[in-house]
Amino acid sequence: MAELFAYTDGACSGNPGPGGWGVLMRAMEGERILKERELSGGEPETTNNRMELLAAINALEVLERASAITIVTDSAYVKNGVTGWIHGWKRNGWKTSNKKPVKNVELWQRLDEAQARHNVTWEWVKGHAGHPENERADELARAGMAPFKPGKDT
Repeated sequence: MAELFAYTDGACSGNPGPGGWGVLMRAMEGERILKERELSGGEPETTNNRMELLAAINALEVLERASAITIVTDSAYVKNGVTGWIHGWKRNGWKTSNKKPVKNVELWQRLDEAQARHNVTWEWVKGHAGHPENERADELARAGMAPFKPGKDT
């Protein structure tokens, strides 16, 4: 049976600044790639954390039916948030333990809703450490950011 993986990354030029997100999706059977799909996008004024969140959200939202998927991210913010912090935020009406509003709350809520439809396993990898799929997700994120960078050729 095929296993589904999504390698996600976000990038930002300045923080805030122009940003992009990228996803490399793979259906695997053992070591064999059965199917591959690449996604990317960006925004003119955003943050790195928002782009990391949007990469994970888009990986889940693109799935047409409930699926078991492993999301591999280099963002400790996304991994720790979705596997730990989010439970307390929801209990506290989307407030942090300091009673402050959760940053990027609309994206966290969208991610929470998207992951509820699937059986998601979250894995963290060190970014920019030669992990080929993470490096490809980074390239896709930079491609998603490119149209919004100042000085680009038009």
